[in-house]
Amino acid sequence: MTLNRREFILKTAAASTAASAVGALGLWPAASSALSSPQSSAPLTTVPLTNTALRPAQLLQDARKIPTQLGIDPRIWNWRHDASPSDPMPANYYEASLSEWPSFGALPGDLDCDVVVIGGGLLGASTALHLAEAGVDVVLIEKDHIGSGASGRNGGQMTPGLARWEAGTMLDKLSIDEARRLWRFASVEAMETVDGLRDRYGFDCDRKRGHITAAVHAGHMGALVENADARRRLGDDEVKIIGRHELKEQYVKSDIYFGAAIDGGGGQVQPLALLRGLVHAFVKLGGRVHDNTTAQAIEESPGSTLVKTAQGAIKARRAVVLAVHSATFQFMPGSATTVPFFTYVAVTPPLGDTLDALIPSGLPVYDTQLQIDYYRPVRNQRLLFGGQGTGNSWSPRDVNNYLLDRIKTVFPQLEKPELEYSWSGISDLTLNGATDSRKSAGDVPVYMVHGWSGHGVAQTVRIGRAISDDLTGRNTDYAMLTRFDHAGIPLGRHLSPVAIPLIKGALGVMGIINPADMVSF
Repeated sequence: MTLNRREFILKTAAASTAASAVGALGLWPAASSALSSPQSSAPLTTVPLTNTALRPAQLLQDARKIPTQLGIDPRIWNWRHDASPSDPMPANYYEASLSEWPSFGALPGDLDCDVVVIGGGLLGASTALHLAEAGVDVVLIEKDHIGSGASGRNGGQMTPGLARWEAGTMLDKLSIDEARRLWRFASVEAMETVDGLRDRYGFDCDRKRGHITAAVHAGHMGALVENADARRRLGDDEVKIIGRHELKEQYVKSDIYFGAAIDGGGGQVQPLALLRGLVHAFVKLGGRVHDNTTAQAIEESPGSTLVKTAQGAIKARRAVVLAVHSATFQFMPGSATTVPFFTYVAVTPPLGDTLDALIPSGLPVYDTQLQIDYYRPVRNQRLLFGGQGTGNSWSPRDVNNYLLDRIKTVFPQLEKPELEYSWSGISDLTLNGATDSRKSAGDVPVYMVHGWSGHGVAQTVRIGRAISDDLTGRNTDYAMLTRFDHAGIPLGRHLSPVAIPLIKGALGVMGIINPADMVSF
């Protein structure tokens, strides 16, 4: 059976709130010294304000050894095997495998527009692009550089569902018609939106179709069957269930799995290439982008909403879109509704024909253990491998040791696996497992979405389209997303260092007692 993760997290979070108050007073241990003082990145070329000089991002055959040009959160890091401590911080694999990308320059002063989009990730870029397609005058601002945050650092797997809400959860929580609508929105329409934009604007993002969810325990096969059955009830027949022999013979050469769900509706993508493709298209339609520009305050008033920055104020005549999940607490009223956590990804050196032998299907894999492994082939026969979700930031050494151990567990054929790149990132989760989508009631509303739980590559793009459709009156898709209740988490930003280890520890004990129960963090 599948464990009710949301109810368990609610109880554990409540128990740990008092302890988290210690963290709010600044008493949590500092991050590793390797993380607390990140090295400077290389300077960026600035695109003229007309943005006419912007060229499409090009995917390279393989990664280059270059310093990062992206300013990143000081709690996270990039590592490359041959970079010395005195070198500038290296680029992560995604940035290193793309052509040069410029800075757009900070906001030059006060501006007026129809819509201000705050945040240059996939959600912000998709919203800006869809609004520009509808003839709306949009200014997009980003506090660092395009791709500095989670949209340029995630695992690149495209899975159906709304964050941690899968088909069975939707059937449990909603009427059949509502569940069918929401599932289609977060699966078929999410993938179609990504593919439509790629085809419309002609950018390459290494989009591939298909996805594997592999069972690490025989008892987990029942949950995979239940989920496939729920999807069929919602009109989705893209999933087939296979046994361990077919899985090993045709898909993944590993002995640790008992079978799998093969999902034709999922897939993979190079997320930074996708993001840059969206931004390039937005600019070509006349959109204005300014990076190195931090929103300091949002002031709603009759007839307009003002976004204040250090460089000037931007007056929005129609709406403001807050697309910065790591900073929403600064702007929204009441308690936070998410808990942040750290994530980790690595890429091996080229493996040649060995990679084809390990994953003959070429499909990305996502397993069913508590602390999931996810991996996929990337360009030049490299293996991308990710895992872990932690309350405090782990060091590169600890992450690399952990991921190498997991690679050897999955593929013992690789006697001495190596890593060439690794990096960390920050995601966030809600207690009920669904994204938190809001719209304020002012004359010029503020839209806000966060709480992706590590599952939002395609859904962020689809929700950006929904925000555009809501503002231009095309449909009520976004209103559908705002109907879910989300519990406040007092001191939510400070909760993760204690709550996440408690939750994972307790779930681990329960997994030992009932190993057939399937729950992933």
